[in-house]
Amino acid sequence: MGELRDVPVDRPVLTHDLLHHGRVWDLASDLVDLGEVQVVREYVDHPGAVAVIALDDDDRVLLLSQYRHPVQHELWEPPAGLLDVPGEDAVLAAARELAEEADLVAGRWWRLLDFFTSPGGSSERIVVFLARDLSPVPEADRYARTDEEAGMVPIWVPLDEAVDGVLTGRFHCPTTVTGVLAAAAAKARGWATLTPAEPGH
Repeated sequence: MGELRDVPVDRPVLTHDLLHHGRVWDLASDLVDLGEVQVVREYVDHPGAVAVIALDDDDRVLLLSQYRHPVQHELWEPPAGLLDVPGEDAVLAAARELAEEADLVAGRWWRLLDFFTSPGGSSERIVVFLARDLSPVPEADRYARTDEEAGMVPIWVPLDEAVDGVLTGRFHCPTTVTGVLAAAAAKARGWATLTPAEPGH
């Protein structure tokens, strides 16, 4: 059978209708030909996103508190953001979000994992990066945060404690859950599974 893996499949889309054009993402309806049957599937058409597991020299992970209205929770999350700049490479978007949300620059980057957040109802795909060799953004160059981002509280959590937070159900954000567990698994393997990803290269 070979290596077990998810594979892209190009099913014919017979019709594509925009049901709602949103501020950030749209609601779409497709008539899809599955071969023996045609089905209508409604879904959130999403531009995708990135997230950053930033680890300091003591293997502490940076988490930020952010209010998320759809679930009415204040969640502990890694720096993250939409892929909403046309043509921007994912690692460059991650570096931008790290600077904007955490006032940090990273000297080394790796691709940690990527995943679909809700493949039955959304096209959103998130790429999670690991960032190390952190330094602060100069005060004069810092981004002015607004809306929910204005109230973010940063904390540094030892990676093992963050894993405990995931496994005991204290953390619910999908990028926290997947990113923290992936970072812990990569650390257990001596970081040998990671793929370098350098902004601008």
